[in-house]
Amino acid sequence: MSEHHHDHLNATHTHDGKPIQNDEPPSIEAESLETAVRELLMEKGVITADELRGAIETQEQRRPELGAKIIARAWVDEDFKQKLLSHGDMAVRSFGVDMKPTELCVVENTEEVHNLVVCTLCSCYPRAILGIPPAWYKRRDYRSRAVREPRSVLSEFGTIISEDRQVRVHDSNADLRYLVLPRRPPGTDDWSEEDLTELITRDSMIGVSEAITPGE
Repeated sequence: MSEHHHDHLNATHTHDGKPIQNDEPPSIEAESLETAVRELLMEKGVITADELRGAIETQEQRRPELGAKIIARAWVDEDFKQKLLSHGDMAVRSFGVDMKPTELCVVENTEEVHNLVVCTLCSCYPRAILGIPPAWYKRRDYRSRAVREPRSVLSEFGTIISEDRQVRVHDSNADLRYLVLPRRPPGTDDWSEEDLTELITRDSMIGVSEAITPGE
């Protein structure tokens, strides 16, 4: 087992019962610090206001829909799927995604394994594919509890994993990003790649939920 990979099957730790999905606004201290650092960088000429604005706009333009297109391609193209699982960085280049300087590892959900992604130290996330991470992904309780009690965390998202199915937790870091390849829902064999993207959500690519079942 690598230092970036944790497997947890039947954790029983308790918590305060506060649902992970409930988000809280950033603290005044955090907002003040961000403003001070931003203004200092511009004052010192490290970055201009236009460069900062452009970087923000680029991030905001990135959406989970790109990730959904990548997953849908893997569902219909076995060769692409195998390349995605073995060489994620190279595979996503065909979608205009450059993961440098980080590495992309794609993990597949199966009948035996369900994968969950977290960053225990901060909020490392495949932004180039999924855009800005949700607020709950950065919360301390998600970052700590996803490793200790993944099944409880998943249940708070409405995702119940059977006891005979392993839950693997993958810990992202500054050099490594994870993306979950959800299971393709049954009854979609004749669906087009475009239609399949509608079943793939941001949360299913993080692993807190499954792909949408037709009819849901």
